[in-house]
Amino acid sequence: MVRRYRPALVTHSANSPTVRPGYPSEKIARFLDGLDRGDHSVPTPFVVLDVDLVEERYHQLVEAIPSATVYYAVKANPAIPLLERLHALGSAFDVASPAEIDRCLLVGVDPARISYGNTIKKRRDVAYAASCGVTRFTVDAMEELEKVADVAPNGSVCVRLRHDCGGADWPLSRKFGCEAADVERLLIAATEIGMASGVSFHVGSQQRDLGSWDETLEVVARLVGRARERGATPTFLNLGGGYPGTYRESAPPLPAYGAAVNGALARWFPEGLDEIMVEPGRYLAADAGVLRSEVVLVSRRSPEDTERWVYLDCGKFHGLAETMDEAIRYRLRTSADGADGGATGPVALAGPTCDSADVLYEKTAYELPLALTEGDTVDILSAGAYTTTYSYARPALPGTPIAADSSKFCAPGLRSAHLQLASSADTHRSSMRTPGGGQCHRRPDRIHLQYP
Repeated sequence: MVRRYRPALVTHSANSPTVRPGYPSEKIARFLDGLDRGDHSVPTPFVVLDVDLVEERYHQLVEAIPSATVYYAVKANPAIPLLERLHALGSAFDVASPAEIDRCLLVGVDPARISYGNTIKKRRDVAYAASCGVTRFTVDAMEELEKVADVAPNGSVCVRLRHDCGGADWPLSRKFGCEAADVERLLIAATEIGMASGVSFHVGSQQRDLGSWDETLEVVARLVGRARERGATPTFLNLGGGYPGTYRESAPPLPAYGAAVNGALARWFPEGLDEIMVEPGRYLAADAGVLRSEVVLVSRRSPEDTERWVYLDCGKFHGLAETMDEAIRYRLRTSADGADGGATGPVALAGPTCDSADVLYEKTAYELPLALTEGDTVDILSAGAYTTTYSYARPALPGTPIAADSSKFCAPGLRSAHLQLASSADTHRSSMRTPGGGQCHRRPDRIHLQYP
């Protein structure tokens, strides 16, 4: 059985005060303080998320880029309370799988507000999306365009341009997108087939180079012009994501991103387009969450070694996959902070599995309290994005909590529930009505909610 985290989700409240970027909200702080006092108990590792902070970030992004429609990247954090809140705010949604489509439909999202942004889709998954009423699909190859045209001929396609992602902490350049000449060719082919079309790109996740959007939009404007001269009719533009969370290395403030994007749009598309899309994931969810882990072991390779190895109960295979190549460098705080006069020393950080790749940080200089010991807690800040979605545990760790959703209070101010995948061998299908009035088929192996 696949097991995942239990992300404990803070209850919604009417108003949430603005907090310093990257630091826990007052609600999260109260909950974690209650754990420290023993008022309630949640086994580690877990993620606690304040959806009020997600709402605050949503409003900030809409204000920063007012011409764009926000399509939340569900893969960043698919927690139901988060999706419910963003849906209530008017967000659209970018999905990467049928399971994410299901979650959006569960909270009442109109399928016309869902964009299937993964360029690598099984034919049956395209058909499933179309049966649910999803009409927008991203492609980056002629073969994928032909697949979508065959299965969802009434849909629209967004052709993804390759970007080198220079300046991004988490680049996406090798696997996705095609060169400008191929984008032109696909736009023309889409028009000839009779499908509406547009162009997308992604400058890389946690992008800190504000010039990336201007450079890329220049390329897009020129290729769109050439494609139009050859009969193509692209009508929309997807700017992707790239807006930052708060990690060890600083990034520009959001208004600077807004100014850069708005200036580039005005420069290269002064006449505008039918729709401008942005696909934030990290920016909306990261700073809203804290991942709490427990120290399993602190040891030294030799008595003379000044560097300690700190092993946590959460590693690369429990949700911290973005520490791969030490790309995303989280900020940490511990229950031993300030002990023994606040003395600290260098550490390497690793997860608990028997896999030698399960090392979080060895090259990046981290220092933790010398007093840190087994049983202490380590809070990983700004961990609300791309953690629970990576949280597949190794079979050797049967105690890893399953990922959470919403519905049942498990502690004061919290609600959570287990998410468990049904057997893929179960081929029974049931039907559900979509918000748009159509009918789609839902397979139990897509999503199955099980409450404790």
